[in-house]
Amino acid sequence: MTGSQPSVPAVPARRAARRRDRRGRGLRGPLIPPGLPAWRTRMDRFDDVVLRTVRHLEKRFPTELAGVEFAVEEVPPSDPAPWERRTIALGRYFPGDSAAGLTDRIVVYRRPLLARAEDSDETEALVRMVLVEQVAGMLDRDPEDIDPGYPAD
Repeated sequence: MTGSQPSVPAVPARRAARRRDRRGRGLRGPLIPPGLPAWRTRMDRFDDVVLRTVRHLEKRFPTELAGVEFAVEEVPPSDPAPWERRTIALGRYFPGDSAAGLTDRIVVYRRPLLARAEDSDETEALVRMVLVEQVAGMLDRDPEDIDPGYPAD
């Protein structure tokens, strides 16, 4: 054997991957500036409707709703309660357990509500109706006592 190394075949250099800048126009930016209302997603708008309704209810019942958590989830769990076998839950009330450190919780399900509403006004009315019913069930009162305008117009 001589002192020369065996030749290693040259590996061709990798070209940079071509991304969205194929024609030299630069990176694409957002189509709608963040300050405009259309920037917000349907999810954000739905959360705003729930938040407005909860604030309205908390003004009417500040002491009764002081420790209650309100939440929004996409869909109800796949294990329905016994009375929900033939319907889809739009919202649920989960009683608190002080021994476990759990507070009362009311959950609104986004997708079933949005599937039933045709526009933003109807979405707002459905959210209001669901929240009023859940708060009424939690406080053991009639929905008309919680919101005099119930059912939502």
